[in-house]
Formats: sequence, structure tokens, C-alpha cells
Amino acid sequence: MTNADKELVFSESVKAGKRIYYFDVKQSRNGDKYVAITESKKIVSGPEDNPQISYEKHKVFLYKEDFEKFTNALNKAIDVATTGVPPTEETETADETEPVEPVDTNIDIQF
Repeated sequence: MTNADKELVFSESVKAGKRIYYFDVKQSRNGDKYVAITESKKIVSGPEDNPQISYEKHKVFLYKEDFEKFTNALNKAIDVATTGVPPTEETETADETEPVEPVDTNIDIQF
């Protein structure tokens, strides 16, 4: 088992067309857990008879002090994308420490 294997605590992947999203829970050297979200997109180039395949990857690292803020913002964005209704001024000016209740959206992230 390599050092990279030891730090991985959990992994879940989501296939979406030409993209795959990886949600990995990793453990830092000091024992703190964090989430690494990776988007991997398959890129095919070159001639059809001899295509060159590569993967474009983008990573986001999410640390425990930001879990609640990230989840609240993601829920809000999904609600707007789903309903087409932008947030009201009251929600936009709400204190950032107060969670914003989502409308018909449930994201279950457990740490």
C-alpha cells in the first residue's frame, strides 16, 4: 500500500456523459479529513483511425471549516438552476453563518 492509498478514506464517482466526477475523502498528515472533488473529461484528438485519448482534470479541495458554507452555496445554486427563481434580497443579505434552507433539494454529505 502506497502513501497515496493510505490517505484515501472514501471515494465515490459519478459518470456524466464524457465527464466523470470523483468525490474523494482524504486524510491529511495531521489526521484532518478533507474532500477532493475531481472533474475528469475525456479528450479525443487526432485521426479517427488512430485517435489520441487524454484526460483533462480539474480539482477542488474542500476543508472542514468550509463544509457548511460550501453545502449552503451549492444547495442555493441548485435551487436556482432547478426552479429558475433567483434568491430574494432577504436571502442574499442573510448572515453567512446562518444556513440557508434549500427548496426541494437534498444533498447528503457525511463526514
